[in-house]
Amino acid sequence: MTIVRGVQARLRRRLLLSYRLDADVARGLLPDGLRPLLVDGHAVAGVCVLGLESIRPRWVHGRWGLRSENAAHRIAVEWDDEGERRRGVYIFERHSSAWFPVLFGGRAFPGVHRKARFRVDESKDRYAVTMDADGESLAADVEVGGEWKSELFPTVEDASEFYRSGLVGWSRRHDGVSLEPVTLTSTAWTVEGAHLRSLRSSFFDALPEGAAVFDSVVVMRDLPIVMTA
Repeated sequence: MTIVRGVQARLRRRLLLSYRLDADVARGLLPDGLRPLLVDGHAVAGVCVLGLESIRPRWVHGRWGLRSENAAHRIAVEWDDEGERRRGVYIFERHSSAWFPVLFGGRAFPGVHRKARFRVDESKDRYAVTMDADGESLAADVEVGGEWKSELFPTVEDASEFYRSGLVGWSRRHDGVSLEPVTLTSTAWTVEGAHLRSLRSSFFDALPEGAAVFDSVVVMRDLPIVMTA
């Protein structure tokens, strides 16, 4: 019998930072069975930075819940399933500020997570987030509004549909070999254009020079979500 693990939460803020990634480099980063989803010859990779609150099992009602900051380095992928092409993302690693996804991730909580320290400076439309973990770090300063630019997506709406179609996130289980799918869904879906003030990612900065180039950023705010595995 398959046990479905799932939680519901309120998404305070989600930063979706995208890079144009060299296709050959992308292929070398993926496990067997997954291939990079290309847009104009580029793989689409990036970081998803999530601020969550009211995190609780799907069957628990009310306003009670836990809170966490999270980051996932990932790449858009496609795969074949019974003759049909599917699309989603492959997540290289998930990090969280909270103890419960680190202890129970991949067991009672969807997805394996590693512990990290986060610092968040939020104003009405500006979000500065830093993450430090063993061997990995991230610093992003993003402001909603302003001029939106992208070489991957013609409009913010196109970016929104691209992200919406990739709700299945594959990542390695605790054995480090087999893969687990985690699905993130929302009864509401609103994406806003934003512009980048600064960005540093130890993961993408460590790739060969020129292999990963920042493309664009969008923001999602104040939405209900469900994560299942």
